[in-house]
Amino acid sequence: MQMLDKKRWKEALLTVNQFGASQQCISVLRKIFEMRGKATANILLETKKVVQAYESGVDSVENLRQILMLAGTRNRFEALIEPGFARGLEYYTGMIFEAYVPELSSALCGGGRYDKLIELYGGEPTPAVGVAQGIDRIILATDKQKTKGKTIGKKRIIVIPVNTEMRTSAFEITSMLRDAMIRTEIDVVGRTVSRALSDADRRKIAYAVMVGPEELKEGKAVLRNLATRKQRTLDIKSLVEELKAMD
Repeated sequence: MQMLDKKRWKEALLTVNQFGASQQCISVLRKIFEMRGKATANILLETKKVVQAYESGVDSVENLRQILMLAGTRNRFEALIEPGFARGLEYYTGMIFEAYVPELSSALCGGGRYDKLIELYGGEPTPAVGVAQGIDRIILATDKQKTKGKTIGKKRIIVIPVNTEMRTSAFEITSMLRDAMIRTEIDVVGRTVSRALSDADRRKIAYAVMVGPEELKEGKAVLRNLATRKQRTLDIKSLVEELKAMD
C-alpha cells in the first residue's frame, strides 16, 4: 500500500510478481495503474472492462458509480477518477478519496470506507466510512479564497428518502437547503421512515423533510415538525422560505 500511495507502480508490480501473482493479475494491475481522468463515465466503463474477470472488482466499480451519481448531484464538484489510487493505510475495504481546491496542491481531507476496522479492534461487525480533515489546510484555503463566515440557522433539518429510489432527489433537496445556509443532514442508512423519524427526534432535530414518489411527481415533499408531530405537503421550491421563517 505504501508503494501505491507513493505511486511507485513498477516496484508494486515487482512485489506482486514475487508473491506469485498470475500474469493476468499483473496485467490487470498494470492497466489500472495507467488509468485516470475526469470523464468519470468513460473511466468507470473502461475500468469495469479491465476487471471483468474479477466479480468483486466489477461490484466495486458499480458501487463507485452509484456513489458518484449521488455525490455529484447539482454538479457541486469535479471528480478525478484514478482506479490505481491508494492511501498509505491498509484498513480500507472500499472506495477512498481526497478533496482538493484549486488554490492548494495538498489535499484538504482524505478518507474512505473500512468495513472491517471496528471488528478488528474487538467491536461488532460494523460498516463504516470516515474522513480526516486537515484543519490548518482548510484555514489556509479559506484565507486564499477569501471566504467569509456565514451565520446559519439554529434549528437542524433532516431529509429522509422513503426508499432508495428517492435518494438522488433527497440529495438534491439537501444541497438546496445547505446552499441556503440551513443546517441540514440526510438519512442514508436505509431505515424505515418511522425509525428515521424516531432517531431524529431523539437527537433533537427540529424538522424532517420526507421525500416520497407520489409527492415528488408533483414537485412536493412532506415537511414534519418533530416537536408537534404536525406535517404538511409543500412545494419543494418553497422549502427554503418556509424553513427560514420557522427558525
